[in-house]
Amino acid sequence: MNKKEEKYTIGIDYGTDSARAVIINTFNGDEIASSVKYYPRWMDGQFCNPLINQYRQHPLDYIQVLEETVTSALSKAPKEVAKNVVGMSFDTTGSTPILTNENGIPLALLPEFEENPNAMFVLWKDHTAIKEAAEINSLVKKWKVDYTKYEGGIYSSEWVWAKMLHVLRNDEKVQEKAICWIEHCDWMPALITGTQSPLKTLRSRCAAGHKAMWHPDWEGLPPESFLTAIDPLLKGMRKKLYSKTYASDTKVGNLTAEWAKRLGLTTNVAVGVGAFDCHMGAVASQIEPNVLVKSIGTSTCDIMIASYNEIGNKLIPGICGQVDGSVIPGYIGLEAGQSAFGDIYSWFKKVLIWPAENILGFSELIDKETKQKLIEEMLNKMIPKLSEAAAKIPIEESTILAIDWLNGRRSPDASQEVKGVIAGLTLGTSTPHIFRALVEATAFGSKAIMERFEEEDIYIKKIIGLGGVAKKSQFVMQTLANVLNKPISIASTEQACAHGAAMFASVVAGVYEKVEDAQKNMGKGVEKTYLPNVKEAKVYELIYEKYKKLGAVTHNL
Repeated sequence: MNKKEEKYTIGIDYGTDSARAVIINTFNGDEIASSVKYYPRWMDGQFCNPLINQYRQHPLDYIQVLEETVTSALSKAPKEVAKNVVGMSFDTTGSTPILTNENGIPLALLPEFEENPNAMFVLWKDHTAIKEAAEINSLVKKWKVDYTKYEGGIYSSEWVWAKMLHVLRNDEKVQEKAICWIEHCDWMPALITGTQSPLKTLRSRCAAGHKAMWHPDWEGLPPESFLTAIDPLLKGMRKKLYSKTYASDTKVGNLTAEWAKRLGLTTNVAVGVGAFDCHMGAVASQIEPNVLVKSIGTSTCDIMIASYNEIGNKLIPGICGQVDGSVIPGYIGLEAGQSAFGDIYSWFKKVLIWPAENILGFSELIDKETKQKLIEEMLNKMIPKLSEAAAKIPIEESTILAIDWLNGRRSPDASQEVKGVIAGLTLGTSTPHIFRALVEATAFGSKAIMERFEEEDIYIKKIIGLGGVAKKSQFVMQTLANVLNKPISIASTEQACAHGAAMFASVVAGVYEKVEDAQKNMGKGVEKTYLPNVKEAKVYELIYEKYKKLGAVTHNL
């Protein structure tokens, strides 16, 4: 096959801080070019208030980085690539919804709402809707049907109905204009194919099943009677939303002429139904039954797939859902995860850098340029140096115990009201000791999730890690392997979530009949495997029991 006959797809991954676009050769899965861009308003801290767990993102950030990443990636590729791009698909964080008007336009794109955080996308880690989630959980326990039973039996403040209700309750102007809502992963394909009308937009099975209480058993979303029992503000919204959902091997449409021009592509580009990032990352990692894929970054998302026979009528409590076709069509997708992982290390880094920024930063002993360079050097080297020092601490000296709930707990058994804990401090405790305890805590949180799957007879034969932490931190991954007492293989693909989106795009464009064929031809395998240290694994079994006891004691602090 010569270069002119080759076909390419573009996968676009919207993460917490940035988006990345990858151009993939559908014949062999080789990455032709890629580009990463940060959201400009988000990086300036606009529209967020960490003190109340408010994290909002402007749709203009998403539009801007879409154009920048795609055109930048194409500029790095051979000239013939652009005209041979045949498909494009998206993955995003989730649940990250936004309220829209009757035409499906996000309210923040209207002049009167362009600076209003309540009119923007409510990022997955926004926890302002704890009260609303609690009300949903309270009501569903009294209702004749448990609409959360396929979502682990606990509705989370990270999910769409709680978030949208919270915004409606707290902003009358938004309330007056809002007609319905849309997930970020649904809006991107709708935007670039010209199908933003709420009733015409194809909705992601992945997003709807895991976060919106959608299921065929009750013909889609929960009924009007249930939604209005939560709050009359939700009256009429269901009929403006959807009853059908679609797996990511479904075509939404083609690029409009406007978007083809803006992106430097053709209108022949097919656009697929979107999904959440970790689900597509699992596909790129060549997930199969009994394989646990851990997407490890600011948070974690743990993904498995199971056959219909293995699941049967089983309901797995405390996870983020079991949804038919949410990962690979023809299998039940299982999702769990931790609300904070790498974010915990970032928090610790911010705590440690405070003196440098607030004392060194105002020092008159050195010039401004040198001060800035020193602070940047400290920031860049802090986690690698801490990891190096923490790795040298014998496990017998690892006497500090931490709980990893600094951003609440997603799985098992979601609760955004729980808090992080550090216990066992002495005057001999060093900074590396504390860092090691935080790393161990994140690993224990992962073990709790794995334990829940195994308790429900979901056999795990293999673990694959992907994401920034998995690729960069040997200390964290070795600790994780020791705590889980299982080998962990690291996916070779640098941008796994975007690569998975590109795989789905190849199916949508007709290059492959099903996503398993794309996995076989476009998958890149693993680059290395961390083997557990048998001695440390045994010690960690004992420490893990203490972790569970401390978590139980501090649960209501």
